[in-house]
Amino acid sequence: MKRQIRVGSVQIGGGAPVSIQSMTNTDTRDVEATCAQIHALEAAGCEIVRLGIPDEAAALAVKEIKKRTAVPLVADIHFSYRLALICLEGGIDKIRINPGNIGSIEKVRYVADAAKERNVPIRIGVNGGSLQKDILAKYGAPCAEALVESALAHASLLEQCGFYDIALSLKSSSVPEMIRAYELADKACGYPLHLGVTETGTYHMGLVKSAIGIGSLLSHGIGDTIRVSLTDDPVEEVYAARDILKALGLRREGAEIVSCPTCGRCRIDLIRMAKEVEERTKDIKQSVKLAVMGCAVNGPGEAREADLGIAGGDGEALLFKKGEILYKVPQEKAVDALMNELESWLLEKGQA
Repeated sequence: MKRQIRVGSVQIGGGAPVSIQSMTNTDTRDVEATCAQIHALEAAGCEIVRLGIPDEAAALAVKEIKKRTAVPLVADIHFSYRLALICLEGGIDKIRINPGNIGSIEKVRYVADAAKERNVPIRIGVNGGSLQKDILAKYGAPCAEALVESALAHASLLEQCGFYDIALSLKSSSVPEMIRAYELADKACGYPLHLGVTETGTYHMGLVKSAIGIGSLLSHGIGDTIRVSLTDDPVEEVYAARDILKALGLRREGAEIVSCPTCGRCRIDLIRMAKEVEERTKDIKQSVKLAVMGCAVNGPGEAREADLGIAGGDGEALLFKKGEILYKVPQEKAVDALMNELESWLLEKGQA
């Protein structure tokens, strides 16, 4: 079992549930815009939010942002130990910095001591573009072994300062390389692991790469917190992360939509209906399983495990609950009818 660290109110590692992270893409110096995005991420289910800290003005903004938000915040810092110290003074919950890139061991100790005093953990994040020159020369090119050696070398600097509240990330844009790196790191150390595939691209391919990379590791018990990186609205990263965890059975919160592939028996606009149900239920936090099926003959039976569902007929749809048919509605009213039944179901469960 991995060492456990605490980021604000969220525990990572040591048997804690896998947590969901994302990162703002606002200018951190713009407090209003950054707080608005943090609130949107939190509403979508994000549990830890990272902020880019490119300069002193951004670091100084952390104190005000902390006053206006509740979700734990991480300061993403490169090279500057001074920015780390300012963020720690401002109440940040976690620091992301690579100790080997901030100068002398004295500077590392300044950060380690300040973080230790405030019970703030540090994440070391390495990727193929951040490898130390000697490690890159040793391996000739970025590879899984190089990523692990780099991360452990950074961690050793904190260990020299008596600091052990550490998390590691070893990200690569190559899914096989990323998987291999985390597998090696899992065997090499007891620090919690922050999973992610970097530079995945836009939503479609980014989701595919992340689901394969993050999902395969989690399915083998590797990983303690995740960030799905997408060239998209950060809120979409949170929805994607939730879906990955739900697909693996690691989370039950939220609506799970099951729907069949269309075939020649389908007589309703199943694709549109399934997408509409997914959109209208994406912010539900309660655990519920909904089915959108194209065939009235097999639909209720095939989806009998769903709490509620609709199955298409010729111009109409059947509403069913746990496989039992409730009533018929015209096709154009099917989704609204399902949403009404869902509202009643949630009230019945005391969850609306």
